[in-house]
Amino acid sequence: MNTVARSYSSEYRSRRASTLDPITIDVVRHKLDGIANEMQATVLRSSFSVIVKEGMDASSSLFTLSGETISQGMSIPIHLSTLIPIVEKIIEVFPVETMREGDLYTLNDPYHGGTHLPDIAVVMPCFFDGKPIALAAVLTHHQDVGGMSPGSLPTNATEIFQEGLRIPPLKLRDGGVFNDTLLAMIKLNTRLPDTIMGDLNAQIAACNVGAMRMQDLWRVYGEKTHEIIDELLDRSEFLTRKALSEIPEGSYNHVGYMDNDGVKLDERMRFETTVTIRDGSMHVDFTGTSPQVAGPFNCVPSGALAAACYAIRIFTGPDIPTNGGCFRPISMHIPEGTVMNPLFPAPVNARSSAIMRSATTILGALRDTLPTRLSADPGSQSVIIAFGGQRTDGSRFVMTDLLVAGSGACHDMDGVDVIASDVGNSTNVPVETIEPEFPIRILQYRLREGSGGAGRFRGGLGCIREYEILKGPIRLSHRGERVYCVAEGYDGGGSAPPHETEIVRSDGRREFVPSKLETILGTGDRMIVRTCGGGGWGPPEERDPARIQEDLKNQKI
Repeated sequence: MNTVARSYSSEYRSRRASTLDPITIDVVRHKLDGIANEMQATVLRSSFSVIVKEGMDASSSLFTLSGETISQGMSIPIHLSTLIPIVEKIIEVFPVETMREGDLYTLNDPYHGGTHLPDIAVVMPCFFDGKPIALAAVLTHHQDVGGMSPGSLPTNATEIFQEGLRIPPLKLRDGGVFNDTLLAMIKLNTRLPDTIMGDLNAQIAACNVGAMRMQDLWRVYGEKTHEIIDELLDRSEFLTRKALSEIPEGSYNHVGYMDNDGVKLDERMRFETTVTIRDGSMHVDFTGTSPQVAGPFNCVPSGALAAACYAIRIFTGPDIPTNGGCFRPISMHIPEGTVMNPLFPAPVNARSSAIMRSATTILGALRDTLPTRLSADPGSQSVIIAFGGQRTDGSRFVMTDLLVAGSGACHDMDGVDVIASDVGNSTNVPVETIEPEFPIRILQYRLREGSGGAGRFRGGLGCIREYEILKGPIRLSHRGERVYCVAEGYDGGGSAPPHETEIVRSDGRREFVPSKLETILGTGDRMIVRTCGGGGWGPPEERDPARIQEDLKNQKI
């Protein structure tokens, strides 16, 4: 038995302990996790768009009727946490007592509880014997929801109206009857109507799976299931507060920076976080963070919550079951009018970059206190590249690729190469998918030699990916990071080299991409993307010579 389980069995005293069998509790816990993961598998296997079926940019969760997370699929931390305020908003607008079997609810508007416009949520009430028992929710990044650029991720947007179709909390289906008016409006406002409908249907299919499996669970355990879920939530809260109480109490501060906001390319964005640990709780204060920016790198408060939820799960330990109980100890102060809490109608489509940097600063604030649990700076970068154009047969396409960096080194090991090391968890689109489906050729895709920060333990490496345009013109949205603000090393470790992207035009001209760019690529143009690595740990001169020889042999340095 692990130490967390031992502390639970010896110290935790539940008001339900006399009526609940611990084996049953554990069986139900794993069953609930299995349901969320089956939902996740369903949405990935049923979706139409490349960004979901290959990039895995979708997430699934189960919620109590009051809006607390019961279980989460193994998917994307940003989505899993931003679903919390989404479900809360749905319940606020459509109280549970008014819900009927067959109802479906949806929203995507960040100023009504969402995250950014491509992320459309579908929420379904689950019923048993005519009574609501839980809520199934799936959040999918849709390939295109309109706006000023293909993929709906314009890096130069200056207001949310330029980013695409906004959907407030609405009924997608009323007792089994679809809202055809809403569906017609969605299809009319996207460049890919068949694709968006295919992905919406995949979300509905995943919610159906969740509802059916929850009914199966209730057939076995009946109303006692509510009691078991409450127990699981309380248990995770207890274990999380216990882990927090083992951290020295105090306030810890860290500052990080982002390259720019996509509009004012020479101005850095500041992220300041003060984390206070006290009485088994964690308070996160974003005072000192930059005022909201002109470009789309603002982030509504649901994103700040995502960063805090991710961070608390990192340093309190993986043995604690992940559910809403883990997040009860979190409180936050997010000043209005800042990057992390902008005033309407600020653009927010690139909010994941701000969430990543804020998560990095939360963990950075605690690194000195928890050096054996936390790494040096990760690359903390998701390079989002959206291509939009026409195929040789005249059909319209949008393709979004996602490239990541290396993780930071730890006190006892090298960083991991090319991995989503923070709140993102998507994958790149395979070469085998891109080349048959889009007029784009991948000329190289490999590790980027020397991209990890040097140290006693080396930062993980980034990658190099080179695209060649076979049929232009193609509209490009490029969202990079770490061009000017690199991943820093720790305890004498070196910083990682910066991210680099360059465009080589068909006539040989080379153009440097200043982190963010909206442009047109023509036939024969190439784009070379070199993502960054993570920071190193410890003085480089203390690195084991055998590790250096291994890196040389594997062409990593």
